[in-house]
Amino acid sequence: MEDKKRGKRDGQFVLYRILRAIVMAAVWLVKPFKIIGREKIPEGAAVICANHSSFSDPFYMAFAVPRTQHLCLMAKKELFSFKPLGWLLRRIGTFPVDREAAADMEAMKSALNVLKAGKKLGIFPEGTRTSEDGAVSPKTGAVRIARKMGVPIVPMYIPRKKKFFRRNPIIVGEPIDVGSAGKLAHEELERIADELMDKIARLGHTDVVMGRA
Repeated sequence: MEDKKRGKRDGQFVLYRILRAIVMAAVWLVKPFKIIGREKIPEGAAVICANHSSFSDPFYMAFAVPRTQHLCLMAKKELFSFKPLGWLLRRIGTFPVDREAAADMEAMKSALNVLKAGKKLGIFPEGTRTSEDGAVSPKTGAVRIARKMGVPIVPMYIPRKKKFFRRNPIIVGEPIDVGSAGKLAHEELERIADELMDKIARLGHTDVVMGRA
């Protein structure tokens, strides 16, 4: 049974790499990119967190992660309602999350399994596309998951305005240790999530300090 599960996971990675190469070639023709700080992405399990402004952001996040590492994205459940797309997303390791639920336990389970397998988990803490840094308060899910598994969070900045025929910089920051010992109060998790988004903004040379109403 374990061999069967491992084979399924390996099959996901093979398809992921094939699609990543195809999409990368297509994107490179119109909105090329350069990865700054890729060497900061550690081996093994980690949570990759970036700002989110465009439907193309998941692609750029995948391009930034070395091709030898499998990035599994947490994506809004609405994408899976179109069955062909949902089928394909699941086949490359992407899984749905209900953004309206206070706690989507199925998504949490999937996220933990990704990290247990030593893969990269991709999350956009803003939870939705935004037009500017600091427009919304980030969700705490990424911090909760990283703490539960004792893995680092890698901040990443993706330009909100991607230029045609210019090399758009995707900037990777130093991994952040959010700890693993003890349960934190929700307010403390919010503080850490705010600091994470502030660090992501600063990677893009944007001076934004997160705040909550």
